[in-house]
Amino acid sequence: MLEGIVRESINTGATKALRKDGYLIANIYGKGLENINAAFKSNEYIRTVRNKETIAFPVTVAGKELNVVVQSYESHAVTGNLLHVDLMVAQTGVEATFHIPIVAVGEALGLKNKGLVHMAKERLTVKCTPENLMNTIEIDVTEMDVNASKLVRDLPDLANITVLDADRVALISIIKAK
Repeated sequence: MLEGIVRESINTGATKALRKDGYLIANIYGKGLENINAAFKSNEYIRTVRNKETIAFPVTVAGKELNVVVQSYESHAVTGNLLHVDLMVAQTGVEATFHIPIVAVGEALGLKNKGLVHMAKERLTVKCTPENLMNTIEIDVTEMDVNASKLVRDLPDLANITVLDADRVALISIIKAK
């Protein structure tokens, strides 16, 4: 489990000192909860996020175990190193907004016709409770030929999940290679 520390000071000097010591700055928040200014060891955070099996994962800060979801992050423009992350507490029974990854499944027919699979949107914005949260949304692309696309309205009905993206938004398309 990922363990973090509570930041005593949130001023620029303290933040720079923590980053210099290898910490990632984080804000943890949730509906009806007090915000927690925290910091995690960068390497441990990256390892945990890469190896997690679900969108929500547990962290411990100041002796409290919280189940959190990554809402947003900020990385350095040149080096690509993580600078800051916003974590939302996934509270049982509380509806919230989540970003679920989209995964293309199968080999598209258009690949044989000199096409490429283009992921127009990598994550779908949904509103649901953590109990109904899916790890990924899989889209079958085997029947798709060049110039075909799958839109939000082409998704199967997702039980107890409200899709917040517009119906006309493209998710995956097969484009002609140049």
